[in-house]
Amino acid sequence: MVTRIVYTDLDGTMVGPRGSFWHTAARELTAQPATALLELHRAGVPLVLVSGRTYNQLLEATRLFAADGAIAELGALVSWESGREVHLLPGELPERYAGRAPLEVMTELGIVERLFAEHPGRLEWHAPWHADHAADAMLRGRIDPLAVDAQLAEWGAGWLTIKDNGALPTTSRMKLAPEALPPRVYHLMPRGISKGAAVAWDLQRRSIDPADAVAIGDSVSDLEMAPAVGRLWITANGAAVEGMAERLAAVPNVHVTDAPMGEGWAQAVRASL
Repeated sequence: MVTRIVYTDLDGTMVGPRGSFWHTAARELTAQPATALLELHRAGVPLVLVSGRTYNQLLEATRLFAADGAIAELGALVSWESGREVHLLPGELPERYAGRAPLEVMTELGIVERLFAEHPGRLEWHAPWHADHAADAMLRGRIDPLAVDAQLAEWGAGWLTIKDNGALPTTSRMKLAPEALPPRVYHLMPRGISKGAAVAWDLQRRSIDPADAVAIGDSVSDLEMAPAVGRLWITANGAAVEGMAERLAAVPNVHVTDAPMGEGWAQAVRASL
């Protein structure tokens, strides 16, 4: 394949422990991600950041990595032209709420607080990173996403879904119960919003054939990019997560890197050039 664009997840993929671009999963210094990024830019292949982070958080990262664009909040917001252009993808937000931010609607309906009450000690806001979100509620803890989706449907909020976006290190700021550790990060958001849908929308806007696009990630939410691109890379740390092997087996265009996090990301970039 001829790679014309690369879409990449950030945390646990392009950047390593504590969001460092310069450390391996073992916290040793490495220049491999930086040199791979330089090679990508020299080849003239656009880079687009795809993350659960907010638009404001990605805006700075876009500038630091000289990315060509960004997809924030797991596919809800697509930006380009250095953030000057932004498009909201509302997914299956009910028509009666058209024009409103999904998180504003969720707050008005009390959905998040109700989930906290139904799962005491097992869910909490992913503070402080939950702030400034528009389309999703960013949570952390340990729950069964399928069971939560069933609850949402019972409450008449079946237009919402909760997505697992990977593992988190346990820290002292967390107030979760022991059974919710080690925690995972979740995004409560309208159905129809996904990294894959946003990538497909962006590729159409750019007039790029999906077969010429590459995506790199480390989590279940990143697998959603597979149908939208010619090849998806999953870093070794993501592939090692419990239950991931079965999911990977069902994705025909996925490849797993030899190394985790930034080192694996560098391998994926070089293999794509």
